Amino acid sequence: MLEPEVQAATPVTPDHARPDECVDAMGYAVYNGELADIPMRRPCSTIQTISPISYGNATKDMLYRDAMQKADWLCLDGVYFGLAGLLLKGKTVKPNQGPDIFYHLMDRLEAQKGRVFFLGASDSTLEKMRARAARDYPNITVGTYSPPFKPEFSDEDNDAMINAINAFKPDVVFLGMTAPKQEKWGYVHRDRLDTCLVAAVGGVFDWYAGNRPEIAAIWWKLYLAWLIRTIDRPELLKRYPMIGLFFWHLLLARIGIKRYPST
Repeated sequence: MLEPEVQAATPVTPDHARPDECVDAMGYAVYNGELADIPMRRPCSTIQTISPISYGNATKDMLYRDAMQKADWLCLDGVYFGLAGLLLKGKTVKPNQGPDIFYHLMDRLEAQKGRVFFLGASDSTLEKMRARAARDYPNITVGTYSPPFKPEFSDEDNDAMINAINAFKPDVVFLGMTAPKQEKWGYVHRDRLDTCLVAAVGGVFDWYAGNRPEIAAIWWKLYLAWLIRTIDRPELLKRYPMIGLFFWHLLLARIGIKRYPST
Protein backbone atom coordinates (compact mmCIF):
# COMPACT_ATOMS: atom_id res chain seq x y z
CA MET A 1 0.00 0.00 0.00
CA LEU A 2 1.04 3.60 -0.45
CA GLU A 3 3.07 5.30 2.24
CA PRO A 4 1.07 7.03 5.03
CA GLU A 5 1.48 10.59 3.78
CA VAL A 6 -0.20 9.69 0.49
CA GLN A 7 -3.10 8.05 2.32
CA ALA A 8 -3.70 10.99 4.66
CA ALA A 9 -7.06 12.76 4.90
CA THR A 10 -9.07 9.91 3.40
CA PRO A 11 -12.46 11.29 2.30
CA VAL A 12 -15.76 9.74 3.33
CA THR A 13 -16.89 9.54 -0.31
CA PRO A 14 -14.76 8.74 -3.37
CA ASP A 15 -12.79 11.51 -5.02
CA HIS A 16 -14.14 12.65 -8.37
CA ALA A 17 -13.45 15.30 -10.96
CA ARG A 18 -14.90 18.73 -10.24
CA PRO A 19 -17.24 20.29 -12.82
CA ASP A 20 -14.66 22.98 -13.60
CA GLU A 21 -12.15 20.24 -14.48
CA CYS A 22 -14.45 18.72 -17.10
CA VAL A 23 -15.89 19.53 -20.51
CA ASP A 24 -19.56 18.74 -21.07
CA ALA A 25 -19.66 16.73 -24.31
CA MET A 26 -22.82 15.03 -25.59
CA GLY A 27 -24.04 14.05 -22.15
CA TYR A 28 -20.63 13.13 -20.71
CA ALA A 29 -18.41 15.10 -18.34
CA VAL A 30 -14.97 14.47 -19.84
CA TYR A 31 -11.99 15.12 -17.57
CA ASN A 32 -9.79 17.89 -18.92
CA GLY A 33 -7.10 17.94 -16.26
CA GLU A 34 -3.79 16.26 -15.62
CA LEU A 35 -3.54 12.63 -14.55
CA ALA A 36 -1.18 13.79 -11.80
CA ASP A 37 -4.10 15.65 -10.21
CA ILE A 38 -6.12 12.47 -9.68
CA PRO A 39 -5.79 11.58 -5.98
CA MET A 40 -4.73 8.07 -5.07
CA ARG A 41 -6.59 7.34 -1.85
CA ARG A 42 -9.49 5.33 -0.54
CA PRO A 43 -12.45 4.87 -0.93
CA CYS A 44 -12.33 3.54 -4.47
CA SER A 45 -12.72 5.91 -7.43
CA THR A 46 -13.21 4.79 -11.03
CA ILE A 47 -11.30 5.83 -14.14
CA GLN A 48 -12.96 5.21 -17.52
CA THR A 49 -12.22 6.36 -21.06
CA ILE A 50 -14.56 7.49 -23.82
CA SER A 51 -14.22 7.36 -27.60
CA PRO A 52 -16.64 7.43 -30.54
CA ILE A 53 -16.90 3.63 -30.34
CA SER A 54 -17.70 3.57 -26.63
CA TYR A 55 -20.19 6.42 -27.12
CA GLY A 56 -21.97 4.43 -29.83
CA ASN A 57 -22.02 1.24 -27.77
CA ALA A 58 -23.37 3.14 -24.76
CA THR A 59 -26.41 4.27 -26.75
CA LYS A 60 -27.49 0.62 -26.77
CA ASP A 61 -26.32 -0.40 -23.27
CA MET A 62 -27.75 1.56 -20.35
CA LEU A 63 -25.42 0.03 -17.74
CA TYR A 64 -22.41 0.89 -19.88
CA ARG A 65 -23.69 4.44 -20.26
CA ASP A 66 -24.16 4.73 -16.51
CA ALA A 67 -20.63 3.41 -15.93
CA MET A 68 -19.18 6.21 -18.04
CA GLN A 69 -21.52 9.01 -17.03
CA LYS A 70 -20.99 8.23 -13.35
CA ALA A 71 -17.25 7.59 -13.59
CA ASP A 72 -15.21 9.68 -11.19
CA TRP A 73 -12.68 10.43 -13.92
CA LEU A 74 -13.86 10.00 -17.51
CA CYS A 75 -10.83 10.50 -19.74
CA LEU A 76 -10.66 11.18 -23.46
CA ASP A 77 -9.46 8.13 -25.42
CA GLY A 78 -7.89 9.59 -28.54
CA VAL A 79 -9.09 12.93 -29.89
CA TYR A 80 -12.14 12.25 -32.02
CA PHE A 81 -14.71 12.29 -29.23
CA GLY A 82 -13.05 15.54 -28.21
CA LEU A 83 -14.59 17.10 -31.32
CA ALA A 84 -17.86 17.14 -29.38
CA GLY A 85 -16.39 19.51 -26.82
CA LEU A 86 -14.79 21.66 -29.49
CA LEU A 87 -17.75 21.93 -31.87
CA LEU A 88 -20.53 22.10 -29.26
CA LYS A 89 -18.86 23.98 -26.40
CA GLY A 90 -15.84 25.63 -28.03
CA LYS A 91 -13.51 23.84 -25.62
CA THR A 92 -10.61 21.51 -26.29
CA VAL A 93 -10.18 18.36 -24.20
CA LYS A 94 -6.87 16.85 -23.14
CA PRO A 95 -6.45 13.22 -24.32
CA ASN A 96 -5.61 10.72 -21.58
CA GLN A 97 -5.68 7.34 -23.30
CA GLY A 98 -5.44 3.88 -21.78
CA PRO A 99 -1.64 3.60 -22.11
CA ASP A 100 -1.23 7.13 -20.69
CA ILE A 101 -3.28 6.17 -17.64
CA PHE A 102 -1.48 2.86 -17.18
CA TYR A 103 2.08 4.17 -17.36
CA HIS A 104 1.31 7.28 -15.34
CA LEU A 105 -0.19 5.33 -12.45
CA MET A 106 2.57 2.72 -12.60
CA ASP A 107 5.18 5.49 -12.35
CA ARG A 108 3.41 6.90 -9.30
CA LEU A 109 3.20 3.49 -7.67
CA GLU A 110 6.89 2.88 -8.33
CA ALA A 111 7.80 6.13 -6.61
CA GLN A 112 5.63 5.24 -3.60
CA LYS A 113 6.48 1.52 -3.45
CA GLY A 114 2.82 0.79 -4.01
CA ARG A 115 0.71 -2.24 -4.87
CA VAL A 116 -1.03 -2.96 -8.17
CA PHE A 117 -3.53 -5.65 -9.14
CA PHE A 118 -4.12 -6.86 -12.71
CA LEU A 119 -7.59 -8.36 -13.18
CA GLY A 120 -8.36 -9.97 -16.51
CA ALA A 121 -6.69 -11.97 -19.30
CA SER A 122 -5.23 -15.47 -19.10
CA ASP A 123 -2.79 -16.75 -16.51
CA SER A 124 -0.01 -16.81 -19.11
CA THR A 125 -0.62 -13.16 -20.04
CA LEU A 126 -0.70 -12.14 -16.39
CA GLU A 127 2.58 -13.94 -15.73
CA LYS A 128 4.20 -12.04 -18.60
CA MET A 129 2.87 -8.79 -17.16
CA ARG A 130 4.15 -9.69 -13.70
CA ALA A 131 7.61 -10.51 -15.08
CA ARG A 132 7.84 -7.28 -17.06
CA ALA A 133 6.59 -5.20 -14.14
CA ALA A 134 9.30 -6.75 -11.96
CA ARG A 135 11.88 -5.43 -14.45
CA ASP A 136 10.29 -2.05 -15.17
CA TYR A 137 8.97 -1.27 -11.70
CA PRO A 138 10.95 -3.21 -9.08
CA ASN A 139 9.40 -1.25 -6.20
CA ILE A 140 5.81 -2.25 -7.06
CA THR A 141 4.21 -5.34 -5.51
CA VAL A 142 2.02 -7.08 -8.10
CA GLY A 143 -1.11 -9.19 -7.65
CA THR A 144 -3.09 -10.89 -10.43
CA TYR A 145 -6.29 -12.83 -11.05
CA SER A 146 -7.52 -14.48 -14.23
CA PRO A 147 -11.33 -14.59 -14.25
CA PRO A 148 -13.23 -17.27 -16.16
CA PHE A 149 -13.76 -16.59 -19.85
CA LYS A 150 -17.54 -16.32 -20.17
CA PRO A 151 -20.03 -13.69 -21.38
CA GLU A 152 -21.46 -13.08 -17.91
CA PHE A 153 -19.91 -13.64 -14.50
CA SER A 154 -21.87 -15.44 -11.80
CA ASP A 155 -22.19 -14.08 -8.29
CA GLU A 156 -19.60 -16.65 -7.23
CA ASP A 157 -17.20 -15.43 -9.94
CA ASN A 158 -17.61 -11.83 -8.81
CA ASP A 159 -17.13 -12.72 -5.16
CA ALA A 160 -13.93 -14.62 -5.98
CA MET A 161 -12.49 -11.64 -7.87
CA ILE A 162 -13.46 -9.16 -5.18
CA ASN A 163 -12.07 -11.38 -2.42
CA ALA A 164 -8.77 -11.75 -4.29
CA ILE A 165 -8.46 -7.98 -4.68
CA ASN A 166 -9.38 -7.20 -1.09
CA ALA A 167 -7.05 -9.82 0.33
CA PHE A 168 -4.19 -8.19 -1.60
CA LYS A 169 -5.24 -4.60 -0.74
CA PRO A 170 -3.82 -2.91 -3.85
CA ASP A 171 -3.55 0.81 -4.39
CA VAL A 172 -4.63 0.50 -8.03
CA VAL A 173 -6.63 -2.17 -9.87
CA PHE A 174 -6.27 -2.35 -13.65
CA LEU A 175 -9.07 -4.12 -15.51
CA GLY A 176 -8.30 -5.90 -18.77
CA MET A 177 -11.50 -7.78 -19.61
CA THR A 178 -12.26 -5.87 -22.86
CA ALA A 179 -14.96 -3.25 -23.22
CA PRO A 180 -17.68 -2.91 -22.10
CA LYS A 181 -17.38 -5.77 -19.60
CA GLN A 182 -14.48 -4.15 -17.73
CA GLU A 183 -16.14 -0.74 -17.41
CA LYS A 184 -19.39 -2.23 -16.16
CA TRP A 185 -17.62 -4.55 -13.72
CA GLY A 186 -15.63 -1.72 -12.15
CA TYR A 187 -18.72 0.46 -11.89
CA VAL A 188 -20.97 -2.18 -10.35
CA HIS A 189 -18.44 -3.46 -7.80
CA ARG A 190 -16.43 -0.35 -6.91
CA ASP A 191 -18.07 0.03 -3.51
CA ARG A 192 -16.88 -3.45 -2.52
CA LEU A 193 -13.24 -2.93 -3.53
CA ASP A 194 -10.53 -2.14 -1.00
CA THR A 195 -8.39 -0.01 -3.31
CA CYS A 196 -7.81 3.62 -4.28
CA LEU A 197 -8.45 3.49 -8.01
CA VAL A 198 -9.93 1.00 -10.46
CA ALA A 199 -9.07 1.77 -14.09
CA ALA A 200 -10.30 0.03 -17.24
CA VAL A 201 -7.39 -0.14 -19.70
CA GLY A 202 -8.36 -3.03 -22.00
CA GLY A 203 -5.80 -3.64 -24.74
CA VAL A 204 -2.92 -2.43 -22.58
CA PHE A 205 -2.71 -5.91 -21.05
CA ASP A 206 -1.78 -7.57 -24.36
CA TRP A 207 0.67 -4.80 -25.24
CA TYR A 208 2.39 -4.83 -21.89
CA ALA A 209 2.59 -8.63 -21.88
CA GLY A 210 4.12 -8.60 -25.36
CA ASN A 211 1.27 -10.59 -26.92
CA ARG A 212 0.82 -7.80 -29.46
CA PRO A 213 3.36 -5.20 -30.58
CA GLU A 214 3.02 -1.92 -28.75
CA ILE A 215 1.96 0.98 -30.94
CA ALA A 216 4.86 3.38 -31.44
CA ALA A 217 4.60 6.73 -29.68
CA ILE A 218 4.60 8.62 -32.99
CA TRP A 219 1.23 7.09 -33.95
CA TRP A 220 -0.30 8.18 -30.66
CA LYS A 221 1.03 11.71 -31.22
CA LEU A 222 -0.42 11.75 -34.73
CA TYR A 223 -3.73 10.39 -33.36
CA LEU A 224 -3.51 7.44 -35.73
CA ALA A 225 -3.13 4.67 -33.17
CA TRP A 226 -6.60 3.48 -34.17
CA LEU A 227 -5.36 2.85 -37.73
CA ILE A 228 -2.36 0.80 -36.59
CA ARG A 229 -4.56 -1.15 -34.19
CA THR A 230 -7.01 -1.92 -36.99
CA ILE A 231 -4.24 -3.10 -39.32
CA ASP A 232 -3.01 -5.42 -36.56
CA ARG A 233 -6.55 -6.56 -35.69
CA PRO A 234 -8.89 -6.40 -38.72
CA GLU A 235 -11.73 -7.82 -36.60
CA LEU A 236 -12.04 -4.34 -35.08
CA LEU A 237 -13.68 -3.19 -38.31
CA LYS A 238 -16.99 -4.53 -37.01
CA ARG A 239 -16.95 -1.76 -34.38
CA TYR A 240 -16.76 1.04 -36.92
CA PRO A 241 -20.52 1.54 -37.42
CA MET A 242 -20.48 2.92 -33.85
CA ILE A 243 -18.07 5.62 -35.04
CA GLY A 244 -20.52 6.61 -37.75
CA LEU A 245 -23.29 6.82 -35.17
CA PHE A 246 -21.19 9.18 -33.04
CA PHE A 247 -20.52 11.54 -35.95
CA TRP A 248 -24.19 11.45 -36.97
CA HIS A 249 -25.25 12.39 -33.44
CA LEU A 250 -22.58 15.09 -33.35
CA LEU A 251 -23.93 16.58 -36.58
CA LEU A 252 -27.48 16.53 -35.22
CA ALA A 253 -26.33 18.22 -32.02
CA ARG A 254 -24.32 20.80 -33.96
CA ILE A 255 -27.35 21.90 -35.98
CA GLY A 256 -29.59 21.86 -32.91
CA ILE A 257 -31.78 18.86 -33.69
CA LYS A 258 -30.38 16.60 -30.95
CA ARG A 259 -29.97 17.92 -27.42
CA TYR A 260 -28.24 16.52 -24.36
CA PRO A 261 -28.82 17.28 -20.68
CA SER A 262 -26.03 19.19 -18.95
CA THR A 263 -23.65 17.04 -16.93
